[in-house]
This record gives sequence, C-alpha cells and structure tokens, in this order.
Amino acid sequence: MELPKNYDPNSAEKDIYARWEASGFFNPDNLPGNGPPYTIIMPPPNANAPLHLGHALFLTIEDILIRYHRMLGEKTLWLPGTDHAGFETQVVFEKKLEKEGRSRFKMQRDEFYKEIWDFVQQNKHISEEGIRRMGASCDWSRNIFTLDPRIVKIVYETFEMMHKDGLVYRGERIANWCTKHQTSLSDLETKYEERQDPLYYMKYGPFVLATVRPETKFGDTGIAVNPADERYREYIGKEIEVEMLTGPVTLKVIGDDAVDPTFGTGVVKVTPAHDPADFDMWMRHKNEIPGPKQVIDKFGRLNEHAGPYAGMKIKEAREKIVADLASRDLLVKTDTEYKHNVQLCYKCNNIIEPLIVNQWYVAMTKPLPDGRPSLRDMAMKALETKETVIIPERFEKVFTHWMENLRDWPISRQIWWGIPIPVKYCAECSEILIDTEDKITACPKCGSQKLEKDRDTFDTWFSSGQWPYATLMAHDKKDFETYFPTAVMETGWDILFFWVARMVMFSCYRAGKTPFKHVFLHGLVRDKDRQKMSKSKGNVIDPLGVIDTYGTDALRFALIFSTAAGNDIPLAEDKIKGMKHFANKLWNISRFTLMNIERPTVPSKQPPALTDADRAILEALAETKANTTKNLTAMALHEAAQEIYQFAWHTFADIYIEASKAQLQDEKTKKNTEDILLWCLADIMRLLHPFMPYITEEIWGKIKSDGSLLMVERWPDTSEK
Repeated sequence: MELPKNYDPNSAEKDIYARWEASGFFNPDNLPGNGPPYTIIMPPPNANAPLHLGHALFLTIEDILIRYHRMLGEKTLWLPGTDHAGFETQVVFEKKLEKEGRSRFKMQRDEFYKEIWDFVQQNKHISEEGIRRMGASCDWSRNIFTLDPRIVKIVYETFEMMHKDGLVYRGERIANWCTKHQTSLSDLETKYEERQDPLYYMKYGPFVLATVRPETKFGDTGIAVNPADERYREYIGKEIEVEMLTGPVTLKVIGDDAVDPTFGTGVVKVTPAHDPADFDMWMRHKNEIPGPKQVIDKFGRLNEHAGPYAGMKIKEAREKIVADLASRDLLVKTDTEYKHNVQLCYKCNNIIEPLIVNQWYVAMTKPLPDGRPSLRDMAMKALETKETVIIPERFEKVFTHWMENLRDWPISRQIWWGIPIPVKYCAECSEILIDTEDKITACPKCGSQKLEKDRDTFDTWFSSGQWPYATLMAHDKKDFETYFPTAVMETGWDILFFWVARMVMFSCYRAGKTPFKHVFLHGLVRDKDRQKMSKSKGNVIDPLGVIDTYGTDALRFALIFSTAAGNDIPLAEDKIKGMKHFANKLWNISRFTLMNIERPTVPSKQPPALTDADRAILEALAETKANTTKNLTAMALHEAAQEIYQFAWHTFADIYIEASKAQLQDEKTKKNTEDILLWCLADIMRLLHPFMPYITEEIWGKIKSDGSLLMVERWPDTSEK
C-alpha cells in the first residue's frame, strides 16, 4: 500500500474529528464494554473569548488522560462546558457599548442583561470551535453553560441550604473596589505593580509618621506602634491631640505587632475604612479605638468628612492636602523615591480603592449545626485522608497554608452579568427572605409588601465552585450516581485556592464527599525566555494560528513534551516546528512500512524474533509499553511522551527500519519482518494516540481497512514479552 508523500493536517483534521463525533464514542453510554467510570469535568473556558495557550494546554492534558482511559476500556466521561465569566465578559461588553457611545449606567438592568446574553450566545461557538480544533474528545451531548437554568437552580439550592445553616451572612468589611467598574473584585481579579510614589512625613501630635495616602487622614481612628519599640512604648494606651486640616482631633495610641518599626518612623495612622491591614488592626483593638470612618466614596471622591476637600478626586485632593499641610508646617519632609506595590484592577489598571462594602459572606471556619466541621476543616480532612491527592505533591503544603489562614469569603459582586443573588429585604421588619423563584410578594413575618430585591450577583467562583456536582446533577440523577466523585480535576496551579479549594469545600458540604480523587496542576505557558506572554510584549502565540501552520498534533506534543506537572512551560514556535518534524517522521515510517507489505494485516499475536534486530526491537517495545503505561497511570505525561518519542524516532525508525531493509530482501525473514514492522507500527499508533490523536487516527485507517477507529482500540498489552 502506498501513502501520499506528505501528511497534510489541514485537510485531514476536520474530517477525522467529524468521524469521531459521528461515532458517538465521546459519549460513555455508547462505549463498548463495561469498565469502571473515569470522569473529568472540563474547567469551562470563557464562552465569549477565543482560546489561548492556557486553554490549549489544559485541553491537551485532559484529552490525553481521557483517551488513555477510554483505550483501557473504562467508561470515560469528559463533560464540557463554557463559562459566562461574570466580570470579565461584562468588561468586554461594556467596551463594546463605549464604542457605540452607550453605557450600562444609562440602561435598565434587564435590558443590559438581555443584550449581553444575546452577545454571548452569538459568540459561544468561538470557544467551542477552538475546543474541537484541539481534538478534544469530550461528550458534546452533555455540554452545559454556567448560566444554564439547571445550574442556576442548583446554585440557589446551595445558597438557601447555607443560609439555613448560618453559613452565609451579610457583613460590612473591606473590599477591593474598582471605581471605574463600580464593583468589588476578588483578589484574583486584581494585580500588583511596583510603583514609585512620594512618601509623606507628617506631624501627628508628638509624632512624625509616614504615609503615601495623606488624603485618608480624615478617616483616622487611632495611631499604632509596635509594642516592642522602645521609642514609643510609653505612649501606648494614651490619647494624643493631632492637628488636622479640619481642626484638632484626639486619637488613641495602640500597640500592635503588625506595625513594622523599620517603616518610616515606626508610627502609623490607623484608617480602618481604607486599608485592609488597618481594618484588621481595628478588629483586634475594637475596645480601644473607634470603628471605620469612610472618607472616600465609591466613585473615588472625598466625601463630607473631608471638609473643604469634599467632592475632589483622590489625586487632586492629595496634591491640595499636601500643599496645605506644608503651608501649616505639618509636613516634615517628602521621600520621592519610595517604591511599593500598588493593587490594580486587572482589566482597567485603575488603582483599587479599599472600601467598606456591605456584602454577602460565606463563613469558612464555622462548624455546621448538624455537627459536621467547618467548610475549611472538611476540605483539610479530604487532603489529610488522601480522599483527594494533589499532583505535584508540593502544592499540598501551599493548599494547607492557605486553608490555615482562611478568612470568610465575600461572594457578592456589584455587576449585572451573572447569577443574581436570590434575596429580598423587608423594609418594615428588616427580614431577609431567600426567594429562589422570585415569587415572594409579601413578608411572611410582618405581612409588608415593601420588599426590595438584592441588586448584587454571585461572585463567579461561588457558582463555579459547585461545577463538579452541579454539571452532573443538572443532566441526570443517574449521571451523578455513576460519575461522582470524578477522577481528576486538572487546572492551573495559580487557582488552587480560588477554585480548587472551594470546589472541595462545596462538594464536602453539599454532596458529602470530595469532588475528585486527584488534582492535577499544570504550570503557566511562558515564552522561550520564561517571560509571561502578553500582547504588549509581542510574545503571544495564538494556538489556532499555530495549528493552521503546523497542525494540532505538533502543538499538543510540544506543550506536553518537556515539562512536569506544576512547572511553568517555556514555549517557542521552534519547539512546535520540531514536533511537526516528528509528525512527518511518523508518516514516513508508516509509509515505509506499508509500502513494503503486500496486504497489511496486524498479527493477532506478537511475531517471533528471528534475528538479533528482531529481538532488540521487541524487547524495546515491551519496555516502552510498560514505561509509557506506568507513566500515564501516574500522570507523568511528559515522561510518557518522551518514552514513546524515543522509541518511535530512534529505536524503531533509526535502528530497526534500517536493519529491516536487508531482512526484507531475505525470503527466510521477509514475512516475519513485515509482521514485526506492522506489529510495532500498530503499537506506536496506540501509544501515541492520546498525545497525537489526528495523525495516529489517519495512519490507523491505513493499517486497518475495516473502518475501525483507533480512539476505541484497546491499549497495548504490557504483559507481552
């Protein structure tokens, strides 16, 4: 049989994927055999955005695992989904409105929601098409969107359960506030940037203290020093008079270990409404100093507490205040070379304003009323008992450290795109009513019809934290019983706490068990110099563009080949190009093998070794099968990839094929050599299929003339010697 001279991935991949999908074998209900279930719930990519390399990486890893376990005969379910992506999608849509000369603040909420819903539905095919192009063998019949009514219903049920158990509550605490987007943000939605700002040294009664934010001085409720600092020990517990620009005030001096004696003069002002550390300090000293006094509003302007500076934007107010302090001899000096980290909104780069915001919180360390431990402790126990194992193991320490220092979690956002919080408030008796179906018209406690809806939406992580069980419960009760808990949650190490920890907590609470047996953490994809990829640096690699040039298999193999779990991945186009050469090599060895065999029929059992070359290749093949299987089972994907690469390119192509050329000319060894060539080639295709599914499926179609699909072939038998 003669193969075309070259393999063209662009012409082959679309047809191959269509064959896979048409076969029905992505759906575990259609798989032959009755093996044990093996489930992965896909981390849902943004429904509105094209795929990036991070998506390409996780899709490759998960597809390798799914294809491997499918070939083992297991009942494999890879459940796909897409994410409404809350704040991120709203920002994209608001930019669109801005270009049209519109703003959501001049729209009705329902009108805005409908427009953004239509916008996402129109673009949802973009991410789904990208998933297909990566060769993802996921079950599209179970595909689900994070705003699917079935998902929302489950999220609401969890919220209502947690409210009854006293685990969700309203509270006023410091939040990361974006003055542009008018919402609080999770820590994951902010970033830090080192900046050089003036550090102002101001007179505060008998002290001089340093701050970068003189505009918050009107919200000071105390002064703090380190209790071990002998310079100021005598002042602790005393009240001092401080000359403010709005008149004299009396502030109490407290001692707190959080004060750094080496910062500035070792004296700091306590402004609990505008600094998270100061808020925590006030919480520790509630009986000594007054509570938060907010002097900056949600639009980044000083309020009435700032006297003559009220209404000014922060930058303008700061300049005016510094000038006035200097004119009144209250400014001692200014350090213009002070460097510090500034927290920014990750979308607009505006400086985050820490503000007190009334929000919904989840109590993380509060024991449950039914006697179960807290959410935090249930998650910790899952790791301690090895119900869930994190790969690589070093991240278990990171997980434990985060959990030990866990605070209550704010779950409300002041955005319009997402799952609305199902709460109404009675104006007459202040009763909080959970209304998951929006049917309550009167307060059951006092009868009043003066009810006000909560205007906030859930933090995306509140709903996505329920993803493993919500996706299975939403489809079918039998699915949940069969496929939960899942086998693996594969995701980036950077969201171990933000997502993985919360999934474990929610599942332990709602389902009574951990959501997955293993957590497989991948690293971040960086450029060849290990720099973060960004459009501004011009070092971004577009996965779909790379696929157009080199084929999907080359990209997949390049992403996996040389990086262990949890390590960041340096990727250059040359590396992908090198894996395209490997694909070409596979095609050429297949071409050679099939051209030298009259009727390709894979032997039913391993051929005997008639020569030293036969013996060496069959021993090497047995070792390769055993090592590849062992590494895939242990999820050491890069080692499995290197093992089969070494065998295919060097041991088989460079050594045995060369030896076979003479053996094929000898009538005594010809037929057996043909059988060994075909036997080895078939096993190479099986071993490589999880990694490079397209080209292996194409070659398999040349080896087998019965139309069978490699994706459901059995994994090579490692007992063969």
